[in-house]
Amino acid sequence: MNVPLAARLRALIRLASLQASWTYERMQGVGLGVASEPLLDSLTDPDHVRAARSRSVQYFNAHPYLGGIAAGALARAELDHEPGERIVRLRRALSGPLGALGDQLFWAGVVPATMSGLLVAVVWGGGVLAIVTAVIAYNIGRMLVTAWGLRIGLHHGLHVAQAVGASWLPRGTAWAGAVAAVLVGAGAPIAGAWLIRDTGHGDRSLAFALVAALAFGLAGLRHRVPAIAFTLAAAGLVILWRWSAA
Repeated sequence: MNVPLAARLRALIRLASLQASWTYERMQGVGLGVASEPLLDSLTDPDHVRAARSRSVQYFNAHPYLGGIAAGALARAELDHEPGERIVRLRRALSGPLGALGDQLFWAGVVPATMSGLLVAVVWGGGVLAIVTAVIAYNIGRMLVTAWGLRIGLHHGLHVAQAVGASWLPRGTAWAGAVAAVLVGAGAPIAGAWLIRDTGHGDRSLAFALVAALAFGLAGLRHRVPAIAFTLAAAGLVILWRWSAA
């Protein structure tokens, strides 16, 4: 199904504010309906248009960055004139998996990894430039994921679940947590060494931080220990080192 590029761009821009119309009754449903509207412009039958728009604002709740997958798949199903019951079932079926995948990829992976890398960059003199760069890079990345989701949804329609399962997303989700664990485990002791740099043991603090970072990073890569465990362990070691250096 060939959806004009202008319509896709309009839908993508609207997906950036998917939760702007969030409600307790429909969660992200209204936002998804607003984002899907440009994709349904080619529908001409008045009864079908009314039914499609009514379905497009029903209950939906998933990770906002993966909302493009649902918007594209549901719009493709409408454009293919699939039965309304199948479209509603697809809408419900996508909510849970897209929410779980998005939470693991972004909230448990990309976000802590980005924050840990940014913390190290600031400690090593990156300053405001590092913060601005990280914010821009993060938002570009998340919009690229949304655009990819919109494209794959429009291409596969009712079969989008199989397409997502065969894509990079499940594997990327699994790796994101491991990478976040490594970076959080490495970033915490480095930041700790920076905090105690004025105790008179600066060189020893840095050496300690680098050794701890290496140990935490290797352990996280090998054993997939949760990032919170690295954070607590690193904090404990930094506190002990500060106490011994005092």
